[in-house]
Amino acid sequence: MIDTHYETLNDETEGKVKLCHGDDSRGASPCHYGNVSAVDWLSSLNDKIESEPQDVVTILVENYVQPEHLEQVFIDSGIMDKVFIHEMNEPWPTLQSMIDQKTNVVIFWEQGSDSNHPWIHDFLTHSWTTNFGERSTSEMNCDVLRGDGNQQVYHMNNWLSNAVGLADPTQADEANDVDFLVERANECWNQHGKRPTFIAVDWWQEGDVVEAAERINLQNSAN
Repeated sequence: MIDTHYETLNDETEGKVKLCHGDDSRGASPCHYGNVSAVDWLSSLNDKIESEPQDVVTILVENYVQPEHLEQVFIDSGIMDKVFIHEMNEPWPTLQSMIDQKTNVVIFWEQGSDSNHPWIHDFLTHSWTTNFGERSTSEMNCDVLRGDGNQQVYHMNNWLSNAVGLADPTQADEANDVDFLVERANECWNQHGKRPTFIAVDWWQEGDVVEAAERINLQNSAN
């Protein structure tokens, strides 16, 4: 999950595409407070993808730059050659098929469908998501919040917020607990008849998200 912004609000050029998180409500690009080069970061990711050719990588972009500039960033990084394009309402291929075809990168964004850039999949059209940012784990459920609940791909959001609506690191260990994540994934699996495709967390270093994902992936059916 990455956010793409221009480094400054008055210079919307391709070379100024950066990765940073936030909004411009204070009258400045959030990248003013800190950023990394989108091309450099994605180039580093591309190197890792090429070193692990049996992996499939999904990138969810919260995009605030022109689609053409976003596309050029992916071209310059080398990732574009690996991007898979999914036709709406067609079955998704197996992971091994994507690996064999060397199209083992899938890109979603949150900005709506764009027929001129079919490689950017609108994640609320091609997938759906559960609620997010609850105050306690007891409030979490598997109901559809946004998107098309009939789609095969879905995001199980799993992080807690504090009283002012910000992600709460003090509760991350509880939310990211292995047994809790596995139990919740099975709850969603039973409710929707399919395991969560993605588990979105915050403060991932708390708990053990990787072990939880491995345990869920090793299951053949919901518990």
